Amino acid sequence: MVRIAIDCMGGDQAPSAILDGALRSLTVTQDTKLFLFGPEGLLQTELEKCVKALGISQETMHERVELVDAPEVISLHEAPVLAIRRKKESSIVKALYFVKDGQADAFISAGSSGAVLAGGQLIIGRAKGVPRPPFGALIPTSKGVTLLLDSGANVDAKPEWLVQYAKMGTIYMKEVCGIQNPTVGLVNVGAEEEKGNALVKETMPLMKEVKDIHFIGSCEARDISFGACDVVVCDAFVGNCILKMYEGVGKMLLTEIMGAIKSTPLSMLGGLLVKGALKGTMKKFDAKQYGGAPILGLKGLVVKVHGNTDGREITHAIQQCYDFVHADAVRKIAESIEAENTSNEES
Repeated sequence: MVRIAIDCMGGDQAPSAILDGALRSLTVTQDTKLFLFGPEGLLQTELEKCVKALGISQETMHERVELVDAPEVISLHEAPVLAIRRKKESSIVKALYFVKDGQADAFISAGSSGAVLAGGQLIIGRAKGVPRPPFGALIPTSKGVTLLLDSGANVDAKPEWLVQYAKMGTIYMKEVCGIQNPTVGLVNVGAEEEKGNALVKETMPLMKEVKDIHFIGSCEARDISFGACDVVVCDAFVGNCILKMYEGVGKMLLTEIMGAIKSTPLSMLGGLLVKGALKGTMKKFDAKQYGGAPILGLKGLVVKVHGNTDGREITHAIQQCYDFVHADAVRKIAESIEAENTSNEES
């Protein structure tokens, strides 16, 4: 059974949306045990509402759900490192310690990205040889999904870090997503090798030397949505801009399409004819169904979901944690990095 610690107090609609998504997962992902962290009185009240609305049996709740009292909450406006060190009774800190102490296999939060990142590194710890763990976000493409990293952790990166991201991303896509020999691209402003900033130019030759990744060279931002490669590597400044632009353009297009369909009686009739196909396409490009961004390179699994989650992302994040744990991806990533460091020391 995969044990998952969930911070129920993070996100714009916490705790109701978090609890709703967590409980819905009970029917989707069978072999899980959920530990729900937050002020016990508040969680109990909201939990009763969700249980009644979803019709979950008391037997299931008793066997697979456990509340853990965490009276403190870390807000978005607090300094992440200070908050992690001072608020020992917060939902984020107590849930992370569950993973560190082996009581849970994974952690999920929709709370402060800075606090989740800081807590992951300070409490769970980095894998040996990983200086800066990245956020890895799965984004929808015309061919399926692409892993974008770093999508938000380290805005100033070094060439060797990007090489490490490529290795960790390759293992993730192979073991968790089932893609054999995933392709890796380095985000650049053109296809030519001589293009790019200093970081890209220094990273390019290093990527070519790595034997255990399928590096295909530069990847322009416009090609990402067409599935140009399975793993897209960049620093977090570029990655987060790509991610936010991706989300914004998606919302804008959806708004414009719906507005055009509703603009005249004739277009509304046409909308009815394409409703099924349009709904399927919209679902395919809904980023929430991919379950948040794991921090790769830690000693345990930490997943950050979007702060405006409506619960669906929590359900999918739990499934992602289940797949990640069953693939033993944390150990495989750590062993790959350790083997690389040993090889470098010997040479």
